[in-house]
Amino acid sequence: MPQAINTTHAIFFLIIGNLFASLSDVTVKLLDGGVSPFQYMFLRQLIAVILIWPFWRKVSTQQRRLSAPYLTLFRAHLVLIGSGCMMVSITYLPLATANAIFYAAPLLMLPLSIVLLKEYPSFGKVCATSIAFVGVLVVLRPSQYHWAALFALGTAVTLALFNIMARKLPKEQSVITTLFWTSLFSLPVAALLSVFHWQPISIREWLWIAASSLLILLYNGLAVLAYQRAPASQIALAEYTGLIFVVLFGVWWFNEIPDTLTAFGIILIILPLLPIKALRRTK
Repeated sequence: MPQAINTTHAIFFLIIGNLFASLSDVTVKLLDGGVSPFQYMFLRQLIAVILIWPFWRKVSTQQRRLSAPYLTLFRAHLVLIGSGCMMVSITYLPLATANAIFYAAPLLMLPLSIVLLKEYPSFGKVCATSIAFVGVLVVLRPSQYHWAALFALGTAVTLALFNIMARKLPKEQSVITTLFWTSLFSLPVAALLSVFHWQPISIREWLWIAASSLLILLYNGLAVLAYQRAPASQIALAEYTGLIFVVLFGVWWFNEIPDTLTAFGIILIILPLLPIKALRRTK
């Protein structure tokens, strides 16, 4: 029973986290290439450190300590690489096309969880993830091939690794501590890269970057909570819920009206997420 509760909570955290991540994609799209990727990476991480600092200072000295410095350093640079790739892909690709590739991350997490965590998903989980991935391709069907698609793939790979590695973080390490050190460790490299690509930024661009930083920070925190509570193979499907948010935001902000094929794709994604066993018990 406790494991079932943990899994339910983890799925809930991922759904809310993906809502925030989808909103972050929208803010990056609205930047419309006005800020260089390196400058964006540095400012986003700097704002994240500033936002977390007051919360980190309030926890005890013992809780502030970093238990896994090398793992945190690795995850920090995954965030850096992923954010840069994400900005490039969203800037040069339609939002739907970029997100179609982003949502390869949950699929990549299945083999990664086997290799890195020795977690073996059931055959049913593999089939369900495959069906959901087909739904992703149907709804957000890439209609063009572009060099920026490689950057979108880079985002998917780094996101999958970032979430998988959360399972290796010490459970006694708080989310605030994890987020603070992850953001802080990414600053030196980000600052160095941004120096050579610095340009003036308008107030509007500052606001979009700050919003993106806050939203991704919330996603990262919820992802840590989720993947520390349940095996990746059991909850990775919940990452696909962000697809629904992206479609809705596409209608709202960019006038992308879903057609019949899109609706069919959404059904393919939602079906594997339904608690079929629970439904059967209620009959």
